[in-house]
Amino acid sequence: MSVRPLLGSVGCSSRYYTTSGTRSDDGLTLPLDDIDRPLTEKRLLRKLDLRAAFLTLIYIMNIMDRYNVAAARLHGFEEDLGMTGNQFNSLIGILYVGYLLTQAPSNMILHRVKRPSLYLSSCMIAWAAITICMSAVPTYHTALILRFFLGFVEATFFPGAVFILSRWYKHNELGLRIALLLCGSSISNAFGALIASGILGSLDGALGFTAWRWLFFVEGVFTIVVAVSAIWILPDFPSTPSVWLLPDEQRLAKRRMEEEVAAVGHERKPEENSSGLFEAFIDWRVWWLGVALHLIACSQSFTIFFPTLSATMGYSATTSLLLCAPPWILGTATLFVVARHSDVTGDRFWHIAGPLLIGIVGFMIAISTMNTAMRYLSLYEPPSLFCDSTGLRAPHRFFMAQNAVAFVVFLTWVMDTFSQSQSKCAAAIALINTMSSAGLISSSYIWPSSWGPSYVNSYIICILASVVSIAMCWVFREHLSRCNRAAEVEENVLGLPEGFRYLL
Repeated sequence: MSVRPLLGSVGCSSRYYTTSGTRSDDGLTLPLDDIDRPLTEKRLLRKLDLRAAFLTLIYIMNIMDRYNVAAARLHGFEEDLGMTGNQFNSLIGILYVGYLLTQAPSNMILHRVKRPSLYLSSCMIAWAAITICMSAVPTYHTALILRFFLGFVEATFFPGAVFILSRWYKHNELGLRIALLLCGSSISNAFGALIASGILGSLDGALGFTAWRWLFFVEGVFTIVVAVSAIWILPDFPSTPSVWLLPDEQRLAKRRMEEEVAAVGHERKPEENSSGLFEAFIDWRVWWLGVALHLIACSQSFTIFFPTLSATMGYSATTSLLLCAPPWILGTATLFVVARHSDVTGDRFWHIAGPLLIGIVGFMIAISTMNTAMRYLSLYEPPSLFCDSTGLRAPHRFFMAQNAVAFVVFLTWVMDTFSQSQSKCAAAIALINTMSSAGLISSSYIWPSSWGPSYVNSYIICILASVVSIAMCWVFREHLSRCNRAAEVEENVLGLPEGFRYLL
């Protein structure tokens, strides 16, 4: 009988076989008979969740430092640097060129290091320093170079954080924790705009500097403070001794991951340094899911220009930034509910397709909201706040903000699928997220100011991207379903107990 994992590289080979026992990373079996497992596991998860929450804070700073140029644009950033045409769009897109070059190699490095907390903290200090340098740029080309290197360094964090979480949490726990991490994006989009409005409104002209220069400086300094704290707060790997865990908690953390390996039928063989990257590179599923996430990222490209889109309502720059917050607050709340429900039910596809369909509704409303009756869609804020004299101009963004929910569940699905080996999982996460970042490079050009203020063409592109991504996820779900049925047939023929099944 084949011992190739179900859905190993291309086909549907069997994933079921027996193992002689579970072993820790250092090769020693870890006895746990002398501890109260439920109580110890509860303590362990509580400590882990606190540190996972700090990852969320780092991701908030990551997003704020990435998108603060959109807020700076409302206070003379383009004019001061003499930008013309699509130069601002190039400034947005160049950051993701750096992302493309770094994510996969960084995660392979992260898989080999003993102290990922030190590695990620060092990268964070580097991108904070670049953000501070942005406050002193004299020309557009200088800003362009700094934005490239900002993306080059920032790219290490998100795929690295996802990989670290996958080394601590079980599959039925990951969805909620990935949601906790990804809510940093929504929180940053919401409160980052509020912070930016405060800085831009109160420090303009202070010490002779314009408001947008203060924005980069203040946010960069705050990022350095968080980065230094992260050296002692971020978790490493379960195999790395941790002063914040009791001995029985450390042993249980290792055993939990051993049980996950046994559950997915992991082949217990040494992994070479480059094997995981090579296996991920030749696996068609990586490219399929990467293209699907690329399209989801394109459908979310409106987040980069959210302050600009809010400004089309005719309010002042500060008010436009303040109006960015409510949709993302709602999106954050929805994110937790959907991600937790996905974990409990074991369903992935419909929890991806549902938010994308809601986002499509939002895009369609954005195209056709000259009808005053559409004001009633503003269920979460007073209609007068979001409507101008022509009709609804903002409630659709409450729908559009749900797209981020699909991103969370999608990443969890990726980790479910590529759990055969730790190195392959790390490489797959990085490669798929790299293709997602490539979507943000191209999509930064689908919101030209010449298409405003309606941006009908931009919304149509987002709709098409969402529809195609849903179709690709459906095809992948059907493939997983066929492979699960093949495994069930083989177990029945050979009289084997029920083995692993992929989540659909």
